[in-house]
Amino acid sequence: MTVWNKILHWLGMEERPHISVYNGFGGAEYLEIYGHVLAIGPRPVTRYSRFFLVNMFALLRLFWVKPLGGIKVMLEWQGVAVTAITEDDGFFHLQWQPVTMPAAGRYEVVVKMADVADSPVSAATGVVIIPHRTQYGCISDIDDTFLVSHSARLFKRLQVLFTRNARTRKPFAGVVKHYQLLSQSNNPFFYVSSSEWNLYGYIREFIRFNGLPDGVFLLSQLKPLRQLLKSGQNKHKTKFTRIVRILKHYPDMRFVLFGDDTQEDPNIYKALVDHFGPQIIAVYLRKVRNSKAVATREVVQAMQDRGIAVCYFEHSEEGIAHSRRIGLI
Repeated sequence: MTVWNKILHWLGMEERPHISVYNGFGGAEYLEIYGHVLAIGPRPVTRYSRFFLVNMFALLRLFWVKPLGGIKVMLEWQGVAVTAITEDDGFFHLQWQPVTMPAAGRYEVVVKMADVADSPVSAATGVVIIPHRTQYGCISDIDDTFLVSHSARLFKRLQVLFTRNARTRKPFAGVVKHYQLLSQSNNPFFYVSSSEWNLYGYIREFIRFNGLPDGVFLLSQLKPLRQLLKSGQNKHKTKFTRIVRILKHYPDMRFVLFGDDTQEDPNIYKALVDHFGPQIIAVYLRKVRNSKAVATREVVQAMQDRGIAVCYFEHSEEGIAHSRRIGLI
């Protein structure tokens, strides 16, 4: 091990080519799972601290990544090999159509770097989630929808990012109860956000620690350390595309959408209602910015005019009451 490798290891970095695998999904026509291959990336967090310098460095580690493009990855499903080549940013997307679609549930798969000698980091286990046939699914934004993030205030947003961790960040009051009620009867959750894949483990730990439903994540393109200050910004158009992927994958399932008024959720959700109205049961928008209230209410009215149940709320108890009224819980 070189001196540089020793330094990286001491700093909590994985200094060998390795795979990160994220929750995949399927169940209609095909299955899919995705992830990254990195030459350098953070090792999983095992200890949490309230000291701001520790949390600041922990965040920097998440963006200290060196992706590997052009790497062949593979998995085996029922004896059949499924392969893909990583993109320039190290991202891979494995998609396959099984001979017989398995029953609803969670299925572990092992993704390997092809033509690489076995080592503790040349393979990783992921989960493919096949939703149960339920009344509806939920598609939720993350920042300022259930995770207090101050997205509209740059200094405050960065202060929270740099000084807190996945266990000291806070959810909005009542939101955990709302999501738990909605997840009953195995209703699946999909989390679609402008946050980057760098934050996948961070977000999953926040969700686990606070008792929110686990689910499928569709996040934004990996960012290098030099772009850390732009985290969560400028990926709103692709957010629409990622939600469309879910709606098209489950054409017979209806959905409830959750977002907030800090960025582009109202307009994105209105566009989804315009194109996929029959699949949308309800839209929930958290009121965070008073300056956006008038414009958001106009969008809310436009969706209501199309027959969609919309709740523009400030406190989660209002959202829970609305869900009860329309029979979601």
